[in-house]
Amino acid sequence: MRVLVALSLLLGALPAHADTLRIGSKRFTESYILGEVLKRALEGKAAVEHRPGMGNTGILYTALKNGSIDLYPEYTGTIAKEILKVDGNPALADLNAALAPLGLGVAVRLGFNDSYALAMRDDRAGELGIRTLSDLAKHAGLKLGLSQEFLGRADGWRGLKKAYGLPYDTPSGLDHGLAYEAIAAGRIDVMDIYSTDAKIGRFKLRVLEDDRRFFPRYDAVLFYRLDLPRRFPDAWRALQGLEGKIDEQRMIRMNAAAELEGRSFAEAAALLAGDAGPQVAAKRNFLDVLFGPDFWRLTGEHLLLVFVSLAASVIVGLPLGVLAAKVPRAGTVVFGIVGVIQTIPSLALLAFLIAIVGAIGTAPALIALFLYALLPIVRNTCTGLVAIPRGMRQAAMALGLRTRERMLLIEMPLALPSILAGINTSAVINVGTATIAAFIGAGGYGERIASGLALNDNATLLAGAIPAAALALLVQGVFELGERRLRIPR
Repeated sequence: MRVLVALSLLLGALPAHADTLRIGSKRFTESYILGEVLKRALEGKAAVEHRPGMGNTGILYTALKNGSIDLYPEYTGTIAKEILKVDGNPALADLNAALAPLGLGVAVRLGFNDSYALAMRDDRAGELGIRTLSDLAKHAGLKLGLSQEFLGRADGWRGLKKAYGLPYDTPSGLDHGLAYEAIAAGRIDVMDIYSTDAKIGRFKLRVLEDDRRFFPRYDAVLFYRLDLPRRFPDAWRALQGLEGKIDEQRMIRMNAAAELEGRSFAEAAALLAGDAGPQVAAKRNFLDVLFGPDFWRLTGEHLLLVFVSLAASVIVGLPLGVLAAKVPRAGTVVFGIVGVIQTIPSLALLAFLIAIVGAIGTAPALIALFLYALLPIVRNTCTGLVAIPRGMRQAAMALGLRTRERMLLIEMPLALPSILAGINTSAVINVGTATIAAFIGAGGYGERIASGLALNDNATLLAGAIPAAALALLVQGVFELGERRLRIPR
């Protein structure tokens, strides 16, 4: 437990310096782009860090409250419905009055409304005579493909189903980027969209009319900490200059640059300055994507996540494995705890740790990886010690060795191959699991995977998945070589 506390305190201070203005963004195209727009607006005004694709509303809101970030682009309807739990379309003054006790505020209407909506392929909707959301209630056999966040929000599926009396069971969540491909292929009939999605026209979708006006307005605004204007006065004035600068068509254009033309989020954000460029798909060499300018940064972040958490797991796991081998009753408790931890879904564990640690990013990610790596180390340490022949133990006792000496000089060396196999397994597991850490702003190769999912861009996705797989194979090879050299004949 002391290791966990020390780890969280040490790493909670890592993300950024106090004089850095930290911008967050959610894990969908528009939010990535708006994060880059804010970063560009602040060039020369302050030291700026953009943490892209940090997760959903809950994670960004938590990060803002605890000071892990200073602001992020948000929408008035989301703040009202999801955060403040109020109905209607409150004015910014009302939102600010409610947020002030939390040390937060809303300002700078960027100029567009990005509402939720449901959409169908135009030919399918025409065939069934569906034009409005009320019409959906007449067709109970349609297959829905809704994003995870839309399913969980009060202003999403739950409220919409009740408001329109829709005769559908709640479907499994489907990533927003993948849903477009699924609806084009006819695997789903209805999906949730954002009204500024660039793919609506490309996939020939019909946006269903919200005839009962369920959805509030989602005006894009800046959600910020109230101390930001005092800490960064020049930067704050630059941010206020974005008031009304992005209308709906301009936002669609920037989304299209990223989703349809293969441009980076930073390049899409640059279009706000008027550099429209050719509206054609960019041809990219996969090796250029793989070894892009972020490659070494992501590699360093991934290695940090994997090996710092692995070191902590070894420090804690070895004594627990010894305890389990020497005290069977204690072993039952130890294996019960580490076994249960292994069954907790990674995103659920990360969300829980964010609440416990009070921070996002590296600290909760490292603690989660530390916990996931314990079981193989504990189990293999225990197995290696229990498997030592009784005669070897008796011989050591006959030599007059004390308990500590027998453990360090005889038993641990004999159990070493099994222990190394457990550490090997944990290291390989950590390499893969560390990709999930990008969903809470911890970086690593998962950052590319999250971007690739948001854009439905296989090149970017593979540029994150392939290095992670290569690192896992490299780690496994190194450990197997070490095991062969240290293997002791019995």
